[in-house]
Amino acid sequence: MQMKAYIAGVGMTPFGNHIQRSLKSLSAEAILAAMADAGVSNNDINAAYHANVAAGTMVGQMCIPGQVALREIGLGGIPVVNVKNACASASTAFQQACAMVSAGYYDVVLVVGAEKLYHPEKERTFAVFDGCVDYEDFEKVVSEVRQRIQSGDDAADSTSSKHSFFMDIYAALALDHMKEYGTTQAQFAAISAKNSRHGSLNPYAQFRDINTVEQVLAARNIRYPLTLPMCSPIGDGAAAAVVVSERMTHKLGKSRCVRVRSSVLNSGWDYQSEDEVRLTEASVEAAYNFAGLGPKDLDVIELHDASAPSELIYYETLGLCGLGDGGKMAESGATALGGSVPVNPSGGLLRKGHPIGATGLAQLAELTWQLRGEAGDRQVSGARIALAENGGGYIGEDAAAMVITILSDQ
Repeated sequence: MQMKAYIAGVGMTPFGNHIQRSLKSLSAEAILAAMADAGVSNNDINAAYHANVAAGTMVGQMCIPGQVALREIGLGGIPVVNVKNACASASTAFQQACAMVSAGYYDVVLVVGAEKLYHPEKERTFAVFDGCVDYEDFEKVVSEVRQRIQSGDDAADSTSSKHSFFMDIYAALALDHMKEYGTTQAQFAAISAKNSRHGSLNPYAQFRDINTVEQVLAARNIRYPLTLPMCSPIGDGAAAAVVVSERMTHKLGKSRCVRVRSSVLNSGWDYQSEDEVRLTEASVEAAYNFAGLGPKDLDVIELHDASAPSELIYYETLGLCGLGDGGKMAESGATALGGSVPVNPSGGLLRKGHPIGATGLAQLAELTWQLRGEAGDRQVSGARIALAENGGGYIGEDAAAMVITILSDQ
């Protein structure tokens, strides 16, 4: 929907292995950073949205992670909404907060996403991702995806005995794209290498070493055509934003507030034909229409590169290039820093990391810094219009949830 909301402040923790820290301490760190950035105090907050996926499985906090995290910083007496929407949880919470501010219900809303995925028992972590598909039909879903990947070179051979089932889904999508358009494994590797260069510049990133295309291709196989650097890692961390009304921007200082031009939340459906418009295309078209913008207006993008093929396919579905041209775009350098439309200057999920309940807000934090000119060595010159794409879950042939958000410097 079209929004009348602004981001006044953002904050996040470094992403990585925080196995010794509590979930609420991670939330508190990001919240306090965002509130300090916005220049607000506890008394200013009208409501809060807290996004998390795995707390029940990983740390036993089943129902009230938001209230627990906020009480850690002495904040209570306000509406608190806990949000769970797979990998799109944080962006869903943000979209809902913006909608409430736009409707005039609140002037200042806190949004936070937090996650802990590292655990001595890896089976717990994999169980979280398994729950992001139709779990009652899990065996059927697995069978259908495995059939799709049998045609790939070395498809039946995975040197990793345990990996998230989602990597099989991404391998299937990659193989489909390779078969239909001639996309190559090296083109996927170019995205991983590009994001590693970007991530090396980001102090919040989980991985900061740089990989070449050759190193990506030579890395451990996960599920052909995916090697390890083509797959987003698990991670712990939190990110937060303070969303405000236009009235509040004048009080807080409008020059540092980032405008939310549109934010669209959508869910997948059962497609009736091969040529039917899919979830991402429908969502991004709505976001462009509400914002009065198009793909040629974008200066910088953060998108859901849970795998390198995911980023390549999103080039096409976001309208950055023609259908089937994603591989050429990946090789061209157009989406690297210094290119015509830099994608994932943060390093993306591949390098920044993917604490799933925090990912959407981490994207928005990066884009806020970019639009303010505060991104340091990874700054996109002249960035004024930004887009964030964040998908979550998998049902049928597509994501279960999708959020597209368009921001501008004013």
